[in-house]
Amino acid sequence: MKSGCSGALLEDWPKAGSSPHQLKLWLQQQEWFPLKWVNLLFSVGGIQQDGERIALDAFPPADLDKDPLYRLASEGEAGKAIAACRVLYEDDSILVMHKPAGVPVHPSRPGERGTLDEAAARHMLKKGDPLPVRHIHRLDQETSGPVLYSKNDLAQLRLDEAMRQKTIERVYLAFVQGKISKPRGVIDAPIGRDRHQPARRRVIANGDHAVTRYETMERYSKATLVRIRLETGRTHQIRVHMSHLGHPLIGDSLYGGDTALLKHQALHGEMLVFHHPLSGAPVKVFSPLPDWYAQLKQTLSQPISPWL
Repeated sequence: MKSGCSGALLEDWPKAGSSPHQLKLWLQQQEWFPLKWVNLLFSVGGIQQDGERIALDAFPPADLDKDPLYRLASEGEAGKAIAACRVLYEDDSILVMHKPAGVPVHPSRPGERGTLDEAAARHMLKKGDPLPVRHIHRLDQETSGPVLYSKNDLAQLRLDEAMRQKTIERVYLAFVQGKISKPRGVIDAPIGRDRHQPARRRVIANGDHAVTRYETMERYSKATLVRIRLETGRTHQIRVHMSHLGHPLIGDSLYGGDTALLKHQALHGEMLVFHHPLSGAPVKVFSPLPDWYAQLKQTLSQPISPWL
């Protein structure tokens, strides 16, 4: 699919018959698109002149023979994990998928099946529109919620930049152990690897800058429901910060949480808020609450809790 550029002042518009190199230089001067993307288009012959229009090959399909994700997605039947993943939002440039708890976003080894990436690729194959879907951020395997995908290089570059600029808002709901007395708070504590346990992260003085904001939503006799917003995106950030605060997530055994009521961390991605990478329009996408959420809330709301 090709898109045409128009709207610049007529006296500035490239003359008919301009070479792709001249068109590239002109596009770079306009600063409409990332220079990296313009150069990439030029390198694959994706900048051409069509009469008075400049045609940009902005939506090239993935190479089904070379793309490992599409090769995997085109083989065999989708498993139960894939069937549980579904589309929350989609347009020509982006896709937001719901990730259930237990499903990894991407493979941890070549050929691994049952990932959200595979579900996204299978969705695109079913539509007959195999664009190069790429996840923009990740969720821990046992965390449910929305995951944003780009469907072309331009969208990916702009969304990656939005992540760096912290303009993609990720909002979570979590059940933590103990009563949090404050109505809201900010945890500003650097996070690094735990040298004694490679799978863990911990608050450490020379770690990466990490900021988590929380708001108390409901208090129970021995637990609290909090809404959390991330300003940074460190590995296990919410789990590490809430444990550091003295309130580990229910079910999060890696960071001190009790697993009597839930066998994985009680953490759900509630919504994503961001600006569309092409139009700039605001986009807000909610993810449905998982089954465990209502069940856990009901148990915690009992006058005499059997837990702890």
